[in-house]
Amino acid sequence: MSDQRTLSMSGLAAMPDDDDSLSPLMLLRPYWRVTLAAFLGWFLDAFDQVALLLCLPDIGKSLGVGLTAMGLVITAQSVGRILGNTSWGWLSDRYGRKLTFMIGVLWFAAFSGFTALVWSYLGMLVVQFLFGIGFGGEWTASASLLMESVPPRARSLASSIMMAGYECGFFAAAAVQAVVLPYWGWRAMFLIGVIPAILAIFIRRDVAESPVWLRLRSMPPVPAAIRPRMGFRLDGAAIQALLFMAVLQFQNAAIYSFYPTLLRKVQNLTPAEVFPLLGCYCLGSLVGKPLCGLLAARMGERTVFVTYFLITIMDIWPFISATSMWVLAGAALVMGLFGNSVFALVPHYLSQRFPSANRSLGMGCSYAVAALGQGVCGFVVPWLGGQWGLPQAIESSVVIGTFMVAAVIFYQPPILPGRHMEGEESIVP
Repeated sequence: MSDQRTLSMSGLAAMPDDDDSLSPLMLLRPYWRVTLAAFLGWFLDAFDQVALLLCLPDIGKSLGVGLTAMGLVITAQSVGRILGNTSWGWLSDRYGRKLTFMIGVLWFAAFSGFTALVWSYLGMLVVQFLFGIGFGGEWTASASLLMESVPPRARSLASSIMMAGYECGFFAAAAVQAVVLPYWGWRAMFLIGVIPAILAIFIRRDVAESPVWLRLRSMPPVPAAIRPRMGFRLDGAAIQALLFMAVLQFQNAAIYSFYPTLLRKVQNLTPAEVFPLLGCYCLGSLVGKPLCGLLAARMGERTVFVTYFLITIMDIWPFISATSMWVLAGAALVMGLFGNSVFALVPHYLSQRFPSANRSLGMGCSYAVAALGQGVCGFVVPWLGGQWGLPQAIESSVVIGTFMVAAVIFYQPPILPGRHMEGEESIVP
């Protein structure tokens, strides 16, 4: 077998050369359908998940439990995401990114609706665990599909556009809760979350399957010695991906998971007063994520990560503890612009650390470990809040998490064959 055939099976064969005269935005235009689908999937995921965060005090009161118990509901959802990321990553590698994407959308929409029908704390734990399975599966498949569909020079931008969907979903949920929650209660928020099922129609009709996955599936059987592994080896790049996602998600969850609860219970704001602050946070993220992707393409991912982490640490105190609404709003804008925007680089960062034959599984496992990081945060922050107070618990968790993820970023794994994306020379530090 020729060397070219071996390289193709490893994920090393280059895609058609990019036109150097075109900007990343122009390169991305022919791929607007898959980019839009990935964006909408993450938008709708976010709406349903953020509805839970916004309604934590109301659900706890309705079910007769406190904040620590509701934190365990977030942990249950995170455990479900672990199962969804890993198992659906395997399904995506075996049966295709597109089909798994559609099933994930239908799954999490259904269990959002079931959340509205829950009348016991145990039922809430079970339903949110099942919701997490679909939440994790949708992201794994859509991120792999997008990264394998767009040209190399447009991947950072595509990654940032997809991840900006979370802020749009966050903003939409915040706007809806300001109107729906005072009049119709928390159950209506989750009934609205059934709407994402419509996205499956668009995916089925207008989104193409990953060309990388199709090429691998169309190849005739090859000798076992050069056949791509269906699992993934825990080499340096894979371990870095797992650790990176665990600590990054812990840090990010510490920023936003209990922020709406803090605004209502510590700052004593009404749902309507909470909305402008959440809006500032989302606006900062919407601007920050595409900007983060463009800066990473020019300056390198590591430089952007470190710069954004430093700004996050400086902003955490006014974001959590300021008493002026104007200072709170400005800090929320900065936190969205920098603290949350590093997630724009996650799909691209992870996709470089696994070969094509098992990229979705590898990215899924990485995001599963991220769900574990969020689950730990869902327990740690309320527990520390009981000891020190919720503002101090959030601030200390963010600072510790930021230093941990920065340490992981500075680790440089060895570059192994087949460990990078098509059309790229090596792992981007």
